[in-house]
Amino acid sequence: MHTRCALPTCAIAVWLCFCVSPAWAQDYEIEPTLALAGIPFEVSVMGKVSDSDVLAVRVGGETLIADVEENGSFMVADIVVSSTGPVEVELLINGSIVAMSSVRVIPGWISILPPLIAIGVALITKNVIPALFLGLWFGAFAAHGFSFAGAGWGLLDAFQIYVLEAITNPGHAAIILFTFMIGGMVGIVSKSGGMQGVVNKIVPFARTPERGQAATGVLGLVIFFDDYANVLIVGNTMRQVTDRLRVSREKLAYIVDSTAAPVACVAFVTTWIGFEVGQIATGMQQMDGYNEAAYTVFLKSIPYSFYPILAMFFVFLVSLSGRDFGPMYHAEIRARTTGQVLSPTAHVDESAGGARELVPKEGQPQRALNAMIPISVLVGGVLVGLYVTGEANVTGEGNGLREIIGEADSYKALMWASLLGAFTAAALSIGQRILTIAETVDAWYAGLKAMMIAMIILVLAWALSAVTEVLNTAGYLVSVLGDALHPGFVPALVFILSAATAFATGSSWGTMGILMPLVLPLTWAVMQASNMATPENYGIIYSTVSCVLAGSVWGDHCSPISDTTILSSMASGSDHIDHVRTQLPYALLVGSVGMVIGTIPTGFGLPWWLALPISAVMLVGIHRFLAKPVDLEFQAENGTVT
Repeated sequence: MHTRCALPTCAIAVWLCFCVSPAWAQDYEIEPTLALAGIPFEVSVMGKVSDSDVLAVRVGGETLIADVEENGSFMVADIVVSSTGPVEVELLINGSIVAMSSVRVIPGWISILPPLIAIGVALITKNVIPALFLGLWFGAFAAHGFSFAGAGWGLLDAFQIYVLEAITNPGHAAIILFTFMIGGMVGIVSKSGGMQGVVNKIVPFARTPERGQAATGVLGLVIFFDDYANVLIVGNTMRQVTDRLRVSREKLAYIVDSTAAPVACVAFVTTWIGFEVGQIATGMQQMDGYNEAAYTVFLKSIPYSFYPILAMFFVFLVSLSGRDFGPMYHAEIRARTTGQVLSPTAHVDESAGGARELVPKEGQPQRALNAMIPISVLVGGVLVGLYVTGEANVTGEGNGLREIIGEADSYKALMWASLLGAFTAAALSIGQRILTIAETVDAWYAGLKAMMIAMIILVLAWALSAVTEVLNTAGYLVSVLGDALHPGFVPALVFILSAATAFATGSSWGTMGILMPLVLPLTWAVMQASNMATPENYGIIYSTVSCVLAGSVWGDHCSPISDTTILSSMASGSDHIDHVRTQLPYALLVGSVGMVIGTIPTGFGLPWWLALPISAVMLVGIHRFLAKPVDLEFQAENGTVT
């Protein structure tokens, strides 16, 4: 932005530039052009000056000495303007005005409207993409000024500036590429029958209702790299097995749903990872003084993901114990006693459970190795890539694995691994003549295509985050909450907010895209306000990250409009409302225990490794108290138990 000068001051400045000091004969770029009333901001100026010059910035009549930065810019921090409207900013060198600009000061509450609009529209329309774009448009509108012309320029800038910069950012582009590549690998592995081969290895162990349910849960964990592939493959495959064992379709849908997203959000190589790391990195851009890598933060947040971990634990607790409670208990009794795996009022589209792109090619062998080898290459490639890039970046001697991984380039490692994984899957399929080259490309494209909606959401979320940074949304929230909110409660509040948003919108990815870039800088600022922004308190940051993910998954599980919940019902052949009704008590129990016993205590210093087993023991006790043995009741009704 070139500065705008007012005559006659501008003429004086130009004369000074040419006649007094040649170093001034240039344009100075002054930022920002927008500030919030009553919220501290900083003025930075780009332009070369000599070491002997005295630099100052005059804002609203107050003159402040500027600090020179390493990149040659100079800045003045902690400027506060109480009134709204335009405020002149003057750059002074050796006491003389050489450049001027204008900062438009707006009320602070306007800065929170873009994310609130995104959330509100998502709640009303049940569609995240238009919600994100409307929030983005309003933010760009606010940045331009509330006028008819501002609305038009805001619309154009939303796409031409914010969306474009979100895509052209090298880190963002890397995330998009390796996410597409992992999706393509999933498509090839599924079409070649490799994943079906893994399923075929597990099915023979399912000979009783308990073992059948446990085998379904194991299969849900094995297919950890994509939640959509998980629910479609596991639900369609195990449906025949569980029907034969008289396990209700509601129970099958619950097991499928409660292993798919939970494992995908915490496993360190999945189709979710690019989205999650991208959102974490976006939020961290606004956390001055916090220097950990986004991928490292994600890895450290996994132990704090109480709901996803406990949800998977509870699946096996319920399955192996043979005990249920609530509507699920009645569904299981119906299935065991009558053989009716569906309720009499169920409405099921049996043809809807399949996905043509994921159906293995007919007449070809279904070998488990065709899935396990590419997945092993993917996982191993990430580990090797992290070590190689970390070792190249780390300085000094005697560094351990933690230091090396902490300095690794996770984007580069993920790109290498996803490419090698996709190539391996393609080579195995073509080399064994299971798929032709054309069929392999089609399968890869089908897997890539499945990630398109997620990538659109991700790009819009990046763009919305950039707008909130321009509007200093985090600064306003800190001014409102910073003194009143203890950092220890932040993760729990984030979990509740994420859960409510995901429940109402039905989108865990949309919830993450809206909230992660907002709550991370807020959490860091609240920690700074409480003098807790130190490494020993970084667990609050990790817990906040995990609570965005965990709350999103919890809301996703409980919401009747959730995509994975709908897919779980379809793939399992269950009535959708029956699935939601029977799963809800289990999700509520696990989510409540995870938050009360896990998230809140760890926010105040309890180690995660202590909170996690305590939460698991609590779940065992509550389940034992509430649940009844299904098979014992079934045997008693059939006269086989005295």
